[in-house]
Amino acid sequence: MADAEYPIDDLDRNIIYALQQDARHTSASEIAESLDVSARTVRNRITKLEDAGVIAGYDVDVDYEAAGYQLHTLIVCTAPIHEREEVAQRALDVSGVVAIREVMTGADNVHVEVVGTDGNDLSRIGRDLNDIGLEVVDEDLIRNEYTRPFHQFGHDDPDPDTK
Repeated sequence: MADAEYPIDDLDRNIIYALQQDARHTSASEIAESLDVSARTVRNRITKLEDAGVIAGYDVDVDYEAAGYQLHTLIVCTAPIHEREEVAQRALDVSGVVAIREVMTGADNVHVEVVGTDGNDLSRIGRDLNDIGLEVVDEDLIRNEYTRPFHQFGHDDPDPDTK
């Protein structure tokens, strides 16, 4: 995560939008052509956005069910506010944890995405989370997850409410 706000302009926004759509199959040349700038300009901008922490990485979207792991689960937890960040970081060390989301308000302030091999494995993950200071509040099997690029970055997808 970026430490300070990095000012981005319309070109940066459009580059980010293109990468959010499909970073793996989108080249700097393709982005450049669609934005009428040079590929070098796009590559330089991407590097600056990465260095500033605006672009924090390029994640692989795994379909756990297709990979043979049926127990893709969201575990909702509570952590003491003053320990939330530290405990959330420690949860990444629990085998089976694939993502952590800290929530700013409310008692259910840490969401832990896990993949378990069976019911016993999910139970072990829950115990391990409890041992590091997270109180498990709820567990939900994830059926599907859908994502899309943030509309404010896209030049082809304006938000009619901002005009």
